[in-house]
Amino acid sequence: MWKEIRQLFQKETLCDEAFREALAMLEASESMFCDAVASLRSEGALDYAATCSSPADSTAGLDIYERDRLINKSEREIRRKIVTHLAISTSPDANMALVLTAIVIDIERIGDITKNIVELAADIEHAFDGGEIEKDVSAVESTVSRMYETILPALQEGDEEKARQIIEDHKRVTFTVEENLMKLVTGLVLTDNSAVAATATLYLRYLKRISAHLKNIATSIVNPYYRIGFREKTEQME
Repeated sequence: MWKEIRQLFQKETLCDEAFREALAMLEASESMFCDAVASLRSEGALDYAATCSSPADSTAGLDIYERDRLINKSEREIRRKIVTHLAISTSPDANMALVLTAIVIDIERIGDITKNIVELAADIEHAFDGGEIEKDVSAVESTVSRMYETILPALQEGDEEKARQIIEDHKRVTFTVEENLMKLVTGLVLTDNSAVAATATLYLRYLKRISAHLKNIATSIVNPYYRIGFREKTEQME
């Protein structure tokens, strides 16, 4: 499916522009994610995180919110170009246009979740450490970072194997997050530190949601439009 989309973009200048803008959105989203994690994890980034909770009060705060607004603006621009393509093209491909539209929705939602991480960082007094579950939290964090590193070349190259790697990574993220959330809600871990437990619970949820949106984008490479976000379509499936 994605290779067909790439072929369309090569033929249609307007869609080619939309595709490049979608990739730029994804790159901006990755940069925001890295900064959000730094704001939560690093003592040196705590001031940055605090200012981001009140964007009107500082340049740093404006930065993270302004970057999210730019992502939102890009989404609207891509939609405009897709609609224009469908309206003026002599042979528009509505299915392919819908795939690109679905992808940018996921990218935009990641931006919102990234802001949640920065706001979480502003609410805690010290750099976050997961204590008893730090090893698992770090593993999830690293997996999401790897998914980000993989998704861009996967889209650029229409690489189905890279897409499947991202989908498998999301399964691992889901398993680890749900396992640790169960420990947290049943009081098996971090019983003596409710603040860290609450932060870990929220952070794991945010990471899982970002992972899910990256997985959705990856499914567009191996699935037709109507199966984006679902398991890869096989010959045995109807």
